[in-house]
Amino acid sequence: MAIDTDDIKPPLKERLSQQMSKLGSDMKGSQAWSSIFRPGSIFRKGYTDSPRNRSYVIMNSVMYHLHPVKVKRHAVKVSYTLCLGGLSFFLFILLTVTGIFLMFFYRPTAAAAWDDIYTLQTSVTFGLLVRNMHRWAAHLMVLTVFLHMARVFYHGAYKPPREFNWVIGVILLTLTLLLSFTGYLLPWDQLALWAVTVGTNMMGYTPVFGDQVRFVLLGGVEIGTDTLLRWYVLHVLMLPFVAVIFMAIHFWRVRKDGGISGPL
Repeated sequence: MAIDTDDIKPPLKERLSQQMSKLGSDMKGSQAWSSIFRPGSIFRKGYTDSPRNRSYVIMNSVMYHLHPVKVKRHAVKVSYTLCLGGLSFFLFILLTVTGIFLMFFYRPTAAAAWDDIYTLQTSVTFGLLVRNMHRWAAHLMVLTVFLHMARVFYHGAYKPPREFNWVIGVILLTLTLLLSFTGYLLPWDQLALWAVTVGTNMMGYTPVFGDQVRFVLLGGVEIGTDTLLRWYVLHVLMLPFVAVIFMAIHFWRVRKDGGISGPL
């Protein structure tokens, strides 16, 4: 008895492979794929290898367009500055991770704040380690950001075309100091209370609107639960959110200005 070969179905594995291949071809041929992955990207061919077409690859790719077309040789060398900007960003990530861990065990109220810190250090597994990592990373971030700004200043990297990024850097330095200062109150011990008292009294002497600024920061005329809550929100929500936005702009401008600065 003869068997019609047209009635024989290919194995299931082969059919699945053919369907996946067809699905991939249809997806890469779609308008959405073409609009996202321009010719020359790693997912779509189309440009020949030439200096001009290499520029097109960078400018037309959603993956690559944040990067400059060319990077100077000195920008990829390891120097005595030890990548201070990168270290600052790494410390910010470390602070974010350790800060989220600490938030699980902390309540921003005058009645519970100090007890929560004490319990964290004595009863929570790795609590003391994580808190010290957070504290020392905060100190080191202030140091690395300051050294990064000093390096940029003494190398003249604030000059055109990088003057805009210098202003962004000054704002990030200010945000770093504010993050460190607002976190100082959260342990709710005597050192924190008196340090914040001195700091807010200094702000109160600002001409014209000093008293209003001090009142807003304290949530009243003296340090209390409202002060702790306001500084907690500033420390864990508002200031990090603003810092992330300015860091994204900062990194984007570093890339667009040709990478890490060198001799002009």
